[in-house]
Amino acid sequence: MSAYQNMDQMTGDFYTRKFEAGKQDGTLIINMGPQHPSTHGVLRIVIEVDGEYIVRAEPVLGYLHRMHEKMGETQTWGGFIPNMGRVDYGHAMAWNWAYCGAVEKLMGIEVPERAEYLRVIMNEFNRLTSHLLWWGAYILDLGAFTPIMYAFDDREMILDILQRPSASRLTYSNFRIGGVQSDFDDKCIELMKAFIPHFRERLPMYHDLVTENLILRRRIEGVGIIDQDMCQRYGCTGPVLRGAGVPYDVRKDEPFSVYDRFDFDIPVQTSACSAGRYHVRLEEMEQSMRIIEQALEQLDGAEGKHIVDKAPKPAMKPPAGEAYFNVEGGRGKIGVYVVSDGSKVPYRVKLRAPGFSNMNAFAESAQGTILADAVAILGSLDLIIPELDR
Repeated sequence: MSAYQNMDQMTGDFYTRKFEAGKQDGTLIINMGPQHPSTHGVLRIVIEVDGEYIVRAEPVLGYLHRMHEKMGETQTWGGFIPNMGRVDYGHAMAWNWAYCGAVEKLMGIEVPERAEYLRVIMNEFNRLTSHLLWWGAYILDLGAFTPIMYAFDDREMILDILQRPSASRLTYSNFRIGGVQSDFDDKCIELMKAFIPHFRERLPMYHDLVTENLILRRRIEGVGIIDQDMCQRYGCTGPVLRGAGVPYDVRKDEPFSVYDRFDFDIPVQTSACSAGRYHVRLEEMEQSMRIIEQALEQLDGAEGKHIVDKAPKPAMKPPAGEAYFNVEGGRGKIGVYVVSDGSKVPYRVKLRAPGFSNMNAFAESAQGTILADAVAILGSLDLIIPELDR
């Protein structure tokens, strides 16, 4: 028996017994996953159904546990950076930033102004790729194939841009302690400036093709209510929280880097349903473009280089102490806490994954909905399973 089969048997027995103990007469216990198209990875959900209606639902993690935090205690400070792109491949640069920011705070390193602008631009472009991936995959989960082709067409254009300074198209390791790996070349800036007007012309088509589609609206409007009370109890952030009417965004409420120099809005919806979370992400893409435009305009006047002089080596030895740094990722508030004992290896690395908190609201929001709604609710949370099961 393989390790995966053995694990499935152990966890399956436990959760099956747990659900059987409270099972109602006439209901059925089924498993959604761990291999299921709509979970985008290996997430298992044990569901008790009464006909088509969900009585109970409980996510089960553990099938993709990679021990990132423990690995952080065995690698050098700089050597751990690539792990961040594997935690959330959707918005890898935000995770890179959170970790590098925590180490820089610990060491008292002041990042050059130009490097801050470079980070903002790449982070917002990466947010666009994250939301485009979610948009295309979400509509595909709900039964429409065409939108994902448009989403990936635009997404590939952004990846061509990000590949130039980072030499990668997905699990970026472009951030460094004290700045970024390399500066933008002229071609990169040319591609950036050309993409913004192109994408602005595409967004109305996205709305015409999908947002106003009556079939989609009936699948997501009023489905999967996660209100402000639930968000507070489960610690939800990002589009899930803003979809419930709370305008909280780390870039505005806890400004970091040079975000306080840009004029942009925080999209909110008050419906607290899957449709509200959908609209928030679509509106966020326009706001990311606003930030990128302003950052590109201010970039030429920024002082310094793309990284500090005499940048720390991967095997550096920060002073003993602790630091915490958070950023706004595509799925919400990303936080990294590090502890140093003065050696070249972190004593402790703790990751605050927004998707983990958002996912925990699923069980309550799914109660009373029909089984087909489970896919719509899960997709509206924009879960990246390696982030949950890190």
